[in-house]
Amino acid sequence: MILDILRRDARTPNNAIAQQVGIAPSTCLGRIRELERSGVILGYHADINLDALGAPLQAMVSVRLRAGARHLLREFTEQLRVRPEVLNVFFLGGHDDFLIHIALADSAGLRDFVLDQLSSNPEVAATQTNIIFEHTRGVAWTRP
Repeated sequence: MILDILRRDARTPNNAIAQQVGIAPSTCLGRIRELERSGVILGYHADINLDALGAPLQAMVSVRLRAGARHLLREFTEQLRVRPEVLNVFFLGGHDDFLIHIALADSAGLRDFVLDQLSSNPEVAATQTNIIFEHTRGVAWTRP
């Protein structure tokens, strides 16, 4: 339940979480610290309005590397991860090797990113670009 509350709003004060869960604030703080220490909670993040930052166009680009480039997976990930337009890099099992979530100002920026950062890379065998019309964050994850 603590994780559900924090996932909805990571800025929820400890005493409010404790009240919702029905435990003392000191107990709640101890549980949160344990979740952080054990690696269950990796960090706290801001939900950014990309439109307000001038990057209203989002896309998911799938990438397949050439068979001989499989040894470069980590390097390829690092090259993409540090790009300012890249929001997330997913390493996949299956037909494609990566799914890259990007945000840019316009379709020209998207074209330039795919051509300059991906298609011109000799390790890349193929790409497929899907424009995101709308993004909605899922509800809090709970254990099955």
